[in-house]
Amino acid sequence: MLLLIPGPVQTRPEVRSAMAVDIAPWDRDFFPESIAIREKVRDVAGGLPDRHVALPLQGAGHFIVEAAIRTFVPAAAGKLLVVSNGAYADRMERLAREAGRDVAILRIPDTRGVTPGEVAAALAADSAVTHLGIVYSETGSGIVNDVVAVGEVVRAAGRRMIVDGVSAFGALPFDLKAQPEVDAMVFTSNKCIEGLPGMGFAVCPIERVEASAGNAASWSFDLSDVYATGRRAGFGSFRFTPPVQALHAFGVALDIFIAEGGQPARLARYCENCRILYEGCVKLGLVPYLDWKEQGPIIALFHQPKHPGFKLLEFVEALKRRGVLISNFHNTVEPTFRIGCIGHVGPDEIRFAVGAIRGALEDLGVRQKNAA
Repeated sequence: MLLLIPGPVQTRPEVRSAMAVDIAPWDRDFFPESIAIREKVRDVAGGLPDRHVALPLQGAGHFIVEAAIRTFVPAAAGKLLVVSNGAYADRMERLAREAGRDVAILRIPDTRGVTPGEVAAALAADSAVTHLGIVYSETGSGIVNDVVAVGEVVRAAGRRMIVDGVSAFGALPFDLKAQPEVDAMVFTSNKCIEGLPGMGFAVCPIERVEASAGNAASWSFDLSDVYATGRRAGFGSFRFTPPVQALHAFGVALDIFIAEGGQPARLARYCENCRILYEGCVKLGLVPYLDWKEQGPIIALFHQPKHPGFKLLEFVEALKRRGVLISNFHNTVEPTFRIGCIGHVGPDEIRFAVGAIRGALEDLGVRQKNAA
């Protein structure tokens, strides 16, 4: 089965086989591997050994996003401005509110990225805002927010930034040392590094982590406590039992990522995947949700055909019969379906998927008027 969702992604056999081992996470023989993973993650993020640290946390992307919010946005004196142009920004807003944080919203259409000018104006209008929360790659719609350009205005305004890089890290460029306004770049093991689910990571400036002690009001979601435990017990250690096999497999995936050429090579492959998918579906008569200039390389969305024979779940099942699995839901107001361009897939697999889409539409009796 070809898995084309924005995560968990299609993985290599070497990564999957790495799960088939029994490991004790408290065994000091495992510590060097755990430490090496943290250091490689820090390096991929553009961090420096004496200034930045990679902090692992068990769980899904929502867990690491909530941990970053709790850790860096003080409940009493902080306020988070969320750039809201997609479903995962909406989730960041909910996580912040339910953590008891003061939240403001900069609402943008989910068909484009936010502009630096819009962020600058929102920051100027609300002096209480201490942090900007932004989703780098919005898998709800496929858009990409320019965190470098936005970071410049955040830095100029003397504010801080939390970047949800869950579906961006490893593919879209990011350099933590060049963005000192960032408190945390957060991501997970099962997206663009092409590992398996189970681990989240936050890459942060050490001085900001040290200054955040006491903010979280949560033992589980306190990144400063993750850091303090590392200082006390060694950075190969964990506070609570981690999904250690998933971490081990992530280490294998990370080494493959580096050997492939790192972020530039991964981005190039995903961009080509997205181009083939986008152009191929247009030839089938499908209408993309985004204009090409707004289309990110991680996931592409298409409007559901306005045809009585099209039902999303039936379309998903028809694709499965042809060997392709896509998401069976959408996060947009208008009905869409979404197809991931990431994971251990390349142009041949994407061309196969386009053919399967054609066949699935035919199975449902759907023929687009302008199909080539």
